[in-house]
Amino acid sequence: MEQFLWWFIAAMVLGAVEIFTLDLLFAMLAGGALAGGLAALLGAPWWLSMIIALAVSSALIGLLRPFLLRSLRAKGEGAAETNTAALVGREARTLDEVTETRGRVKLNGEVWSARTEDDAPAIPEGSEVRVLRIDGATAVVAPEKES
Repeated sequence: MEQFLWWFIAAMVLGAVEIFTLDLLFAMLAGGALAGGLAALLGAPWWLSMIIALAVSSALIGLLRPFLLRSLRAKGEGAAETNTAALVGREARTLDEVTETRGRVKLNGEVWSARTEDDAPAIPEGSEVRVLRIDGATAVVAPEKES
């Protein structure tokens, strides 16, 4: 088999590994393998292809990867909350009395089991409450502060 095909196969394998790791390291190595394959395709001897692959991989890891990681992490900081984390801080209405052991609230259009913090007074039915946190499938709530 031609030398350049081995380089391109190595690049594909490294790219597939990157899909599972999502660390950008194997993507940089795949870039180096592509550069080595391109050099081999243009007629470079195996040792020159190897040097080119190592140089390009090193440059990508040292220069491009840190920039890409910073960019990806910065985009994740302002991301919208999802799932139960998005419910924390929301207002809800009690459907029955909520105590530290039982109760139900209407939260985000759904009925949730609810409770108050330990040693907190019971909250009467029909009261406005705020979600403090979600414990499993139970909303921990506190009375809404009157302004």
